Amino acid sequence: MYSTNTKRYDSMKYNRCGKSGLLLPAVSLGLWHNFGDNDDFENMKQMCFTAFDNGITHFDLANNYGPAPGSAERNFGKIMQSDLCCYRDELIISTKAGYDMWPGPYGNFGSRKYLIASLDQSLRRMGLEYVDIFYHHRPDPETPLEETMEALAQIVRSGKALYVGISNYDGPSMEKASRILGELHVPFIINQNRYSIFDRGIEKNGLKEKAKELGKGIICFSPLAQGLLTDRYINGIPEDSRIRKSGVFLNEKALTDEKLSQIKGLNEIACRRGQTLAEMALSWILKDGYVTSVLIGASKPSQILDNIKAIENTEFSADELKEIDSLSV
Repeated sequence: MYSTNTKRYDSMKYNRCGKSGLLLPAVSLGLWHNFGDNDDFENMKQMCFTAFDNGITHFDLANNYGPAPGSAERNFGKIMQSDLCCYRDELIISTKAGYDMWPGPYGNFGSRKYLIASLDQSLRRMGLEYVDIFYHHRPDPETPLEETMEALAQIVRSGKALYVGISNYDGPSMEKASRILGELHVPFIINQNRYSIFDRGIEKNGLKEKAKELGKGIICFSPLAQGLLTDRYINGIPEDSRIRKSGVFLNEKALTDEKLSQIKGLNEIACRRGQTLAEMALSWILKDGYVTSVLIGASKPSQILDNIKAIENTEFSADELKEIDSLSV
């Protein structure tokens, strides 16, 4: 039976999520990859244990994570029931709904029917009575925003989620959602969006500044640009890399000569800072206090330990930031 590290909270940093009462670890564990039915279950367990032993209290899922869709929640549920159930009140567990999940017209996007049914399925897969945060995973261009937000309100009132969030919304859409949820007195606290040195979308679409203005948290996924912001590709493409294994979220065409030159330049900056490129990329996201938590993915426990080191140095000089921008913007 797993027993956690008694000093797990000693070194992790915890940030307030917007103006809410909830604190999130500066580094959270995402289960987007490597928790599906094709992956090694014992390795999944060890990654969860390593994360929690080092103060990562937040585990982020979605209904469609796998493959197959639903399998990441099911596998995480097994770990919860066998080893982590006694720590439930120390954990923040989040899930989402919005992308394709089951056949027919009721299995995706943002209708009341889909969101409530999806969360019910997620809770059954994980063996939980509630999740801490439930997200609408993507905007729905056809369903009225009021219907989607009212579904989130019903979910909170039912006790199936403590807080709600939105994902992949831009600044103006988030402001509209925030207004509706505020009128409904729903604890909307967080936005989840892609953000990295190579992807400045939330700066361009207004979400980063608007979240701060409205007192909402931000949690970022793909902070390493699917592995480009690491030293893995500096000397070629490893056979066990994401490019070789799937090519879905990152393919060989992305690794152009220009991109490789940028990666090498960023790696030189990281070396001068006494960091790996991955550590610097994560530190960069946390540098200014706008981002509450950064979501890391991992394929083995050692990667989690390496990524946690990012919180040790989140200070950047003006010259470093200028140089990073010159290699990425």
